[in-house]
Amino acid sequence: MNEKIKNLMFYLIGNPKKSSLEHRLFNSISLVNGVINILGSFGTFYLPNFLILFTLSFVTGILFLFFYYLSRFKNIYYALFWPFNLTILFYLSINWITNGGSIGGSHYYLIPALVIATILLRTHNLYFVYSIYILVTILLFGIEFFKPEVMTLYKMDQDRYLDAGGNYVFILILTGILIFILSKNLDLERKKSDNLLLNILPEKIALELKENDKVIPKYYESVSVIFTDMAGFTKIAEKLKPDELVSMLDHIFSEFDKIIKKHNIEKIKTIGDAYMCAGGIPTENFTHAFDAVSCAVELNEYMRTLKIKKEKSNEPFFELRIGVHSGPIIAGVIGKEKFAFDIWGDTVNTASRMESSGIIGEVNISKSTYDLIKDKFICEYRGKVNAKNKGEIDMYLVKSS
Repeated sequence: MNEKIKNLMFYLIGNPKKSSLEHRLFNSISLVNGVINILGSFGTFYLPNFLILFTLSFVTGILFLFFYYLSRFKNIYYALFWPFNLTILFYLSINWITNGGSIGGSHYYLIPALVIATILLRTHNLYFVYSIYILVTILLFGIEFFKPEVMTLYKMDQDRYLDAGGNYVFILILTGILIFILSKNLDLERKKSDNLLLNILPEKIALELKENDKVIPKYYESVSVIFTDMAGFTKIAEKLKPDELVSMLDHIFSEFDKIIKKHNIEKIKTIGDAYMCAGGIPTENFTHAFDAVSCAVELNEYMRTLKIKKEKSNEPFFELRIGVHSGPIIAGVIGKEKFAFDIWGDTVNTASRMESSGIIGEVNISKSTYDLIKDKFICEYRGKVNAKNKGEIDMYLVKSS
């Protein structure tokens, strides 16, 4: 039921993923005003100028729904700011003069009207908008004070109390609806921004950034870093169209994202066809090496399966080179605007060398990682491997768990 209500609301006011906050607010407010004016028009029959008031409420209600249609289904809303507000002011002005003025409570409506104008303000000049509303209010009070004969007043106190009381209750309901619309849309916007932030940063880091506007770099005594690279990427990339290449990488890395999440590994970044992630950050743990190697084995198995499938359909495909190394690192957030969570240290460089000097299609790990997982995985000693800028490094191949 909740899902059906949510889908209905998205249909009526717009999906937060596709519509901006201002657009959804305009849709909501124009729809609510249209419906309320049309329904309210049928409550004017007991008033002195009921024919004028009925026509005024009904026609402006239709006009508000027309604005809603243009905004929701034709994607025109910014240009409707003044037509919408001027319609509201015209409605309130005629209603004021023909329905008892301030005595009947017409002035109550100017408060939510200004609230609506402020909510929909966007880049319009705040002072100009407020000036218009203030001038209209002064003009209406001036007419009532200096030219009372043009006002239609109530014949009986009972009519005045009924209308003023009804207007007051109606304003309370309308204000409540406006606050509800605003709060719900702001909540949706907050969730959307939070989700975007969590797609960029680990949750713990995102919370620290929101609370302190900065992230203090942290030293980690022991983590396990995974580096992967697509062997033969350059040659295959030359044979594919750019969109095909990007689509293929997106598919692979999206699957990588699922696999690392399952093993409690944190994604750091992608650089071209390289994928980097680490275990033991941002929350330290003692299982990072086991998690990282288990993850690396599954990543490797996924690529093997995908390669077999591609070969059957005679499609070109990459093979995976993967390396894992464990050791200390420093992690933090760099940048002020387009910030990114990153890690630094010799451990990162060594993990990269494990990958670049590793055997294609194998999980290549360093001795430090091997020492942490040797009781849980069967590994084969490859020997000392000459790694660029690192000299000779002991390397092991993970064979099975």
